[in-house]
Amino acid sequence: MAAPTTLIPAQAAARLDDHTVIDVRTPGEYASGHLPGAHNIPLGHLHTALPALKTAAARGTLLMVCASGNRSTTACTRLAAAGIPATTLTGGTTAWAGEGRPLRRSDNAGAVWPMERQVRLAAGSLVVLGLAAGTRWRPARWLSAAIGTGLVLSAATNTCGMAAALAELPHNRPRTTDLHATLQALQD
Repeated sequence: MAAPTTLIPAQAAARLDDHTVIDVRTPGEYASGHLPGAHNIPLGHLHTALPALKTAAARGTLLMVCASGNRSTTACTRLAAAGIPATTLTGGTTAWAGEGRPLRRSDNAGAVWPMERQVRLAAGSLVVLGLAAGTRWRPARWLSAAIGTGLVLSAATNTCGMAAALAELPHNRPRTTDLHATLQALQD
């Protein structure tokens, strides 16, 4: 399968009105800052949104966005497998904001850390816990080894099991009514 089409922030900004922007980050990440006009459909809920996304894609190009471009590239690949063309924003909202472009923030912005920061906190905490517990009970050190191995595999495969698990926590999940309203807006 071919790599998804990409746009750099300057290209996306010049044609932002021509795209339906879909932010695939968690609701908390989305609230902390998203592209103007973006709709939030977390990557884990993409399968639910396929009919609405197919309708939106029939009207114009879908621009998939995340923090760095990794999750949006994954979203484009999944959409392509479902026969839905989409483009990804290279560098995500980080690159967008880095060029001084505006981000919209929800009222509860900052309430939830970005996923990458959540992963660093969880992984670091588990490593420290494994090492500290290992001073009393030597097999506990295997927890640190397991987390380190997981991080290496995450880098090698460009996926993150810990992020997938953290995305299921209540503060990272969309409320059903919010997701329903987004899907309805895409089909109108």
